[in-house]
Formats: sequence, C-alpha cells, structure tokens
Amino acid sequence: MANDTLARMFWDRVERSAATPAQQFKIGGVWKTITWREVGDVVRELALGLIALGRQKGDAVALLSGSRAEWVQADFAIFSAGCVTVPVYPSYPPDLVAYVVNDSGARTIVVEDPAQLAKVLEAQAQMPALEHIVVMSGYDAPQPPKKVLTWETLRRLGRDHEAAHRSTLAERVAGTQAGDLATIVYTSGTTGPPKGVMQTHGNHVAAVTASKQATPVEEGWVHLLFLPLAHSFARLESFLGVAHGLTTAFAENLDKVGDNLKETRPHFICSVPRVFEKVYAKILAGVEAGSPVKKKIFHWAVSVGRDVSRHQQRGQPVPAGLEWKRKIAHKLVFSKLHTALGGRLVWAVSGGAPLSRDIAEFFHAAGILLLEGYGLTETCPALTFNRPAKYKFGSVGQALPGVELRIAADGEILAKGPNIATRGYFKQAQATAEVFEPDGWFHTGDIGTIDQDGFLTITDRKKDLIVTAGGMNIAPQNIENLLKA
Repeated sequence: MANDTLARMFWDRVERSAATPAQQFKIGGVWKTITWREVGDVVRELALGLIALGRQKGDAVALLSGSRAEWVQADFAIFSAGCVTVPVYPSYPPDLVAYVVNDSGARTIVVEDPAQLAKVLEAQAQMPALEHIVVMSGYDAPQPPKKVLTWETLRRLGRDHEAAHRSTLAERVAGTQAGDLATIVYTSGTTGPPKGVMQTHGNHVAAVTASKQATPVEEGWVHLLFLPLAHSFARLESFLGVAHGLTTAFAENLDKVGDNLKETRPHFICSVPRVFEKVYAKILAGVEAGSPVKKKIFHWAVSVGRDVSRHQQRGQPVPAGLEWKRKIAHKLVFSKLHTALGGRLVWAVSGGAPLSRDIAEFFHAAGILLLEGYGLTETCPALTFNRPAKYKFGSVGQALPGVELRIAADGEILAKGPNIATRGYFKQAQATAEVFEPDGWFHTGDIGTIDQDGFLTITDRKKDLIVTAGGMNIAPQNIENLLKA
C-alpha cells in the first residue's frame, strides 16, 4: 500500500529503519537516544490505548504540550488510530484551550505536565463533552481526578487491548485514506476566535514529498527541533524527519538552544528569524566590546566573506587567492560561529516571518547558508523555498514541486496545489469561501512579485495582521475590541 497517509509513512519508516536512531532528548541532564523500533512500540501502544478509550475513526484528539519527543509520538499515535490531531499552543489560557477543545469536538486531550493539566481542570466545566485527560509526564497523584490518566496508563491500556484485538491497529491504519482529515490546526484571524484549518493526510504527504525533493538531506542526519509543534512550520519539520529517516533531537527549551546546538551538532535547523537576529546581535555586541585590532580583523573577515558570497550567488568559482583569504577568515573569525552552531551545520531554514536580507547575507559571508521559505497554515505550510543550489537572498524562493503561483490584479499572491487545505475552515463555510476559490486557488492575503526566474518576493500584507519576528500573528482588531469594551 502506498505511503499516502501520515500513518503509513510512519510505519514504513519504522519497518525500514528499525534499528537506527529516531529521537534524542534529555532526561536528568543526559541525552537519551531511541530507535525507530522503540518509537514505533510507544506509538503502537498509545494508538491502541486511544482505541481502548473508545476513540473512533475521525474522532478529534487535542494535544496541549510544548515541543518534545512525546508530542511527536502522540501525533503519530493519533494518526494511527485513525483520529484527528488538534494541536493546542501551550501558551493558551484555560478559556482558549476550552474553545479549541469544544469547537473541534475533542473528547480526549493529551497534556504535557501538571501545569497544563491544571489549565484543563480549571476549564473543565466549560468542556462537558471531554472524557479523558492524558498526562505525558510529571504526574504521579495516588488518586488522580476523574477523567485523568497517565501516559504509562494509556500505554498499558494499549498493550491490554492488543492482547485481545491483535488486528485493530492494522485495520485502523489501512482504513485511513489520503482524503481523510489528519489534523485541525487553529490559527489566529483578524477578527474573532481562532479558525480551525482542516488539513488532510494527502495535503501533508504532498507537502512532505515536495519539500523532500527540494531539500538534499541524507538519511541519518540530525536536526534540532525547538519551534512549537503546534505551529505548522515545526510540524512539517517533524514529518520530514520521518520521511527522510532523520534523527530528531528535541531542545530542552528555548533558553537551552545554544547549549543543545553544541551538544547535538545538527546538520540543519529550522527556525524563525528572531533566533538568527539574536545570534547576529550577540556577535556585533561582542565585536563592539573588543579591541580595535579585533574589530579590524572582524570587518576584514566579513569583507572577504561577502566577496566569496557574491561569487557563490552568481554560480561562479571562487578565485584561488580569495579562497585562501576565506580560509584565514574562517580560522580567525567564523570558526567560532560554526562551533557555536554545532560544527557540522550544512544549512538552516528560516520561516514563519520575514528574514532580513542583511542577516542572510552576513551568515552567508560567514559560510552558513540561510534558506528562506514561505507558506501559511492553509498550505501545510510550505509554498516556496530557496534551494541550497538555487537561492536569492531577499526572496522566499521558488514554488515547490506541484505548487502553482500567480499574482492577482491587486498584487495578492494566489496559490494552488495538492498541499493546500482546500477543505477550508472547520464549521466556517463563509470564512472558507472568502479565501478558497471553487477551482482550488487560495488567497494568501499577502502581496508579492515573481521575477523572471520564478523567485517570489513578499512586498506587503493585504490583511491587517501584525507578524512578529517569532512568527506569531497578532490581530490588531482583537486588541482594539478589548480596548473599546
């Protein structure tokens, strides 16, 4: 059977790469690595546990947690059970958690720890249909409240269910089709509460397939995941880890990313511009605090790096004399940056918000290629991407394979392709009709231009959303309404 669903893609990877490393995470200050077979064992037990709780094909299961190995395990368990994952940002307050749970119809929610459990318990009166709350870690109450069960309890239920119903999981995986819903992702709008974007298995498999063709990644590479998995950008990164057979290392938290980069030594990372901006600012601050001699050496190295970058951007060979200078510049200045990023970073992806061209060019001068892409939750999420062999700084790259782009009369970017969630917004037909054309074209709400080589540049935003450097959408109208109230 073809890998046309996320569940089948996962189980194919488990079968083909059973003994190779799949996930890395810290426990008690020590990195632990588990194989694809071990991840598969956890996912199987969790999926069967959900089935034992009564979850049927197509049921929504909410997932309220920061990014960690268990998030991904739960995600693929939900898919394998034939259910629909509903990610919830861990920063959401109790009332917003309740909104997402109620709107999606989720009757089971998986939460990260006692802190997230407390939110759900605080708002449980607002969620009368909620039946089960599963806590990933840190919860060991001798008499848990009604509805609450631990991660290990869910796994045990799965093992018990498997003993009596050995074919159940295989039937659920086989019974899920490409056109079935995989996930409902709630995204901020300009007015009102979040809207749930209905993304199918086929949408995500198409996005993964296109992204895989655009990114020359080798099986066994390590990537460090630290963006929120509730966001579609990090979710695609997670799915690519499965598709490519990568080792996904999970950062302890955002404050530890710098340490974790040096410890895990990733081959690539996906990040929002804010992270690169902070690294750049820290470098400049260090230079300013240094001696006049160090400043002179730094600026000489950057000048050399920019010369090298210009040759590389034009596809021209670097002259021998300039290459000699580049090696000296690397040894004296840029090697420190490479070491801070782990020492074997091949390239990095920037998305979720606009990347400054100056920052992209500085990192390239230092020998680190930042590849900017573009997309939205409704496009799962990638539409365009700068390839390692074909890029233009200041642009967000060319359309991914299978994606069509065109510019409307008013300058708006329209997109069409198998990765676009044309089923629209959950229970919001009017909002769906406003941005999805009957023939499949999606109105992105962004203004842009496409050059003669097919590179897209974003020039403005048609909507009033403010996008922070961290990739978060802020709706001014919601703030205005609160101030007027």
